[in-house]
Amino acid sequence: MELFDSLRFKIVRRGIRIVFPEATDPRVLGAAARLRAEDLVIPVLIGDHDEVVDSIRKRGLQSSAFEIIDPNNYDGLAEMIDSLVERRKGKLSREQAAELVKDGNYFGTMLVYMDKADGLVSGAIHSTAETVRPALQIIKTKPGISRTSGAFLMIRGRDEEKYLFSDCAINVKPGAQELAEIAIASAETARIFDIDPKVAMLSFSTKGSGTSEDVDKVVEATEIAKNLAPDLALDGELQFDAAYAQSVAAIKAPESDVAGAANVFIFPDLQAGNIGYKIAQRLGNFEAIGPILQGLNKPVSDLSRGASEEDVYKLSIITAAQTLNC
Repeated sequence: MELFDSLRFKIVRRGIRIVFPEATDPRVLGAAARLRAEDLVIPVLIGDHDEVVDSIRKRGLQSSAFEIIDPNNYDGLAEMIDSLVERRKGKLSREQAAELVKDGNYFGTMLVYMDKADGLVSGAIHSTAETVRPALQIIKTKPGISRTSGAFLMIRGRDEEKYLFSDCAINVKPGAQELAEIAIASAETARIFDIDPKVAMLSFSTKGSGTSEDVDKVVEATEIAKNLAPDLALDGELQFDAAYAQSVAAIKAPESDVAGAANVFIFPDLQAGNIGYKIAQRLGNFEAIGPILQGLNKPVSDLSRGASEEDVYKLSIITAAQTLNC
């Protein structure tokens, strides 16, 4: 079974409610219509009711097929404002909270936080910061995870090759503890896609072949991750060729149970991760799906502003699948 067939099978007819704060965007509406027609998720469209209905009709769709919530005419608004004030623990006045929930991303995130929806997909017209900030402030990270991170699912062919690259989207210079947490969160993400995780902590050095503070960080992160998740197949520090190719692993890291067989690659910083996934995408002809936000108590997904309707559709399916592990 191919990846998205498998994911669709997991979520179909489960009534998973996914919030779309960018409900007038034609890409979002097209994806939402497909998701609804296939009974994969219940799309919850956020925005001015008349504007959303007009956008739906322009797409040739029936507005009755969607649930539309207008923040300006929401019966539970007072409860939502009170809940946001409580969640922010004195950092917001009620007036400030009332202003914030006028923003679609904050409103949608509050629906997820209050268990009125299961997940959120945004970013088609908003920046990563605009999508992620409400999630970090309201939904927050899981116990033991200090920061969220962003992974890319990398696929080539008909699922013959399937890997996870992380963190390629969020943390510019993670410390050793943060890198270890990213590794463990990435292993959990990999399992959603039926990947049995073998995690490589990447560096320009393999097992002491190079020395620098950057290498030391990866070595320390590897030890922390092994202590936090002793049953996880994880090793480092490894150069990419040693992590990926068995012939190189046999020379550079012959005693490693991950080298040469890794399928989850943890980059030492954002610069390396972002460059790495884009090289694989453009030169290696991998499809890059993501970023998939990891470590949150409930799933929030950040689209690229250049996303296609197909991207919205696929990331929504992934977000729905993430809800099964929350």
